[in-house]
Order: sequence, then structure tokens, then C-alpha cells
Amino acid sequence: MNKFVLFAGIAFAVAAPAHAASTSGNTSTAPGTAAANIITPIVLSHTTGSSLNFGSFTTGTGGTVTVGADGTGSTSNDVGFVPGSAEAADQFTVKGDLNRSFSISTGSGTVAFAGTSISFSTTPSAVSGKTDGTGAASFSVGGTLTVAGTEGPGAYTGTYNATVTYN
Repeated sequence: MNKFVLFAGIAFAVAAPAHAASTSGNTSTAPGTAAANIITPIVLSHTTGSSLNFGSFTTGTGGTVTVGADGTGSTSNDVGFVPGSAEAADQFTVKGDLNRSFSISTGSGTVAFAGTSISFSTTPSAVSGKTDGTGAASFSVGGTLTVAGTEGPGAYTGTYNATVTYN
């Protein structure tokens, strides 16, 4: 009889935890999935030899010089282009992931000569773009130079920033 009680006790002890675990319903586990998609970094390059060129002009009593993103120039007020002036929009290329959209922003800047600075604003040819099937795109930048009329003659130069960001 002692052997029977001992055997029954062992059987109950072994079966009880398995029975309790299988009917509790407090925990459940399932496998999940994960993924990652690494894309080509976006790279903006300034086209060699290009620049936002406001051309050659006289200042008169002041005004503006505007160069469109298509490279056409115009003046306002007493500012005037001189014959042979060569206005030009600046040019940039973009390389990146295939067929991916991006935004374009450009900042303002100054051109300076002999301690005199002239401010300008910029306007890109578009505020967004999309790389083609080879991952390439391009855009141009025009701007408006504000002339006070007190600037002396000289070859004024300066810089501004252009930025592209994936959307």
C-alpha cells in the first residue's frame, strides 16, 4: 500500500505542473519579423564652372538685379545692365537612390569687394525634385541682388548654401 501511495503521489506531482501550465492562458509567444531598407545617400554637387552670375551693371541710385532660375536677367529702378553683360543661373546635380523624391532649399548670401557687401536672396528652379532611374537629378538657382547705389566698381564674389533632403 505504501508503494501505491508513493507511486500515486509521484504521478500527481509530475502531472500537476504540466496540467497547470497548459490551462493557465496568461502567456502566449509568437515569432515576429523584422526588415531594414538601406538606401543610397543623397549627394549634392555644385556644377564645375557655374555660378549665380548677376552680370555687369551700373548701380545708379539703386534697385535690384534679378536672375531667374532659367538664367534670364532683369533690373529695377536705376540699376541697368551694360552691353555684353552675361547673367547666369547656378547649377547643381543630385545623386542618390533611384526614383526617390527630395526637397530643395537655398539660402541667402552676400557678395563682397573691398570691404563692401551686397546682399542677395536665392530661388531654386523647384522646391522639390525626384531622381531618375539612374539616381540622378539636377536643378538651377536664380536670385535677386539688392543694390543700394553707393557700391563702388569691382568684381564682387560670395557664396550661399543649397540643401537637398530626401522626402
